[in-house]
Amino acid sequence: MIEAAVWDDPDVQRLTNDQQTEVRARYGGKLEPGHAPTAADVAVVLLARDDDGTPLGCGALRPLGDGAAEVKRMYVVPAARGRGVARAVLAGLEQAARGHGWTTLRLETGPLQPEAVTLYRGAGYAPTGPFGDYAGDPDAEHSLFFERTLS
Repeated sequence: MIEAAVWDDPDVQRLTNDQQTEVRARYGGKLEPGHAPTAADVAVVLLARDDDGTPLGCGALRPLGDGAAEVKRMYVVPAARGRGVARAVLAGLEQAARGHGWTTLRLETGPLQPEAVTLYRGAGYAPTGPFGDYAGDPDAEHSLFFERTLS
């Protein structure tokens, strides 16, 4: 089940903290490029739960302006991976974006996150260049950027 949530929801915060811990472990402790999402700049938050209410994953959208939004904090707990949770969250984010009138979704990920790259490519996201705060950020030098125009 995918449900709307708020950024400060305890389950969302636990999942996003777990996501950051995993990403830092993959990248030798480096922090993410750009600026971290906050309750003030995230417009959509989705939370995936199992039938018993256990949080399985999350994702968020941050408006970028000009009809675009950024996908942030996509994460699925390791025990739930391979069950379609990430695809369901991403589809929910795309639906929410359309509801907000956003026609383009962009995101940043990295080469040490092959599962994410596979997910986004499989969902129709194409490589693009740095955008927003990532443009000119030396910490984004090795990031991968993707974009999808929603129909």
